[in-house]
Amino acid sequence: MKIDHIAIWAADIERLKAFYTRYFDLACGDKYTNPTKRFTSYFLSFGDGTTRIELMHTPGRHVKEQGCDMAGLAHFSISVGSKEAVDKLTERLRNDGYAILSNPRTTGDGYYESTVADPEGNCIEISE
Repeated sequence: MKIDHIAIWAADIERLKAFYTRYFDLACGDKYTNPTKRFTSYFLSFGDGTTRIELMHTPGRHVKEQGCDMAGLAHFSISVGSKEAVDKLTERLRNDGYAILSNPRTTGDGYYESTVADPEGNCIEISE
């Protein structure tokens, strides 16, 4: 078993797509549009294509959709391969004005990581 993808509701789907493709080198599929539901989405994939992030948008979306509380995402982690890459990407995001929620450090359970907020406040752990 594996996680196929995580999904994020986006207030500004184009802004979020630009953020993830720019800073995490994700490939972006075609935009899906369902005009009846006024729903749009993108699937973004990492290099191996097996793990994806789905960005979703519906104008005026309610907090609860499909029985889920949409405020429930705590964070997700993207591995960048090394401590140096964590440091470099964290500084790049800081210099570009994104909120760094925790600076690079080794956590109590042994992970080297930093945490950043995406443009809509979702927490991303950047790990080695």
